[in-house]
Amino acid sequence: MLMHIPDVLTPAEVASMRDALAGAEWIDGRATVGAQGAQVKSNLQLADDSALRHRLGEQVLAALARNPLYFASVLPARTLPPRFNCYRGGGQYGFHVDGAVMALAASAGQATGFLRSDVSCTLFLNDPDDYDGGELVIHDTYGEHEVKLPAGDLIVYPSSSLHRVEPVTRGERLASFFWVQSLVRDETRRRLLLEMDRSIQSLTAANADREDLLRLTGVYHNLLRRWSEP
Repeated sequence: MLMHIPDVLTPAEVASMRDALAGAEWIDGRATVGAQGAQVKSNLQLADDSALRHRLGEQVLAALARNPLYFASVLPARTLPPRFNCYRGGGQYGFHVDGAVMALAASAGQATGFLRSDVSCTLFLNDPDDYDGGELVIHDTYGEHEVKLPAGDLIVYPSSSLHRVEPVTRGERLASFFWVQSLVRDETRRRLLLEMDRSIQSLTAANADREDLLRLTGVYHNLLRRWSEP
């Protein structure tokens, strides 16, 4: 499920992050991928042990926690602490599939362990007019989708998708990216639950019959109870 979630960050939050990243110490982005990814990846990242990465990542997690559409779409169980990258001067990332299992170091209140990547997330930190190229291209059964969103907006998509980032030929593309293990592993089931949740919200706003709403809400929660994993 490809989902655009607008306004995850406020303009003030975006501006603050941009200011912080303007003086950042970037490293080669290949430091965090395996041998296959290193062959097609050309970008810059904040180091995993960077204090700035930790501070900005906490801000991203706080913004996600207050966004109901993000929760309803992703149903997060575990989140890899957000990373930050920069593409410029022709930087790109060729077609690849994200790793299925990722190490989850002790951070943001989470115990050391592993995370199954169900959902991939890219949070854009500058506007499309700031740079040329840099589209996130996601390939699925319906073809290829080019994504280039306003600053503060988030795209979420299945981690099993083949995807790439087009070369940035002018300016620079700044983003935060991270992976989520969902309470509901199956993408189709997550989509059904999201559609049901949105229907409940719409019917509530339209003052639909309360008993009908209670029954539909009960179905939602019973399906979530049946399909969710620890």
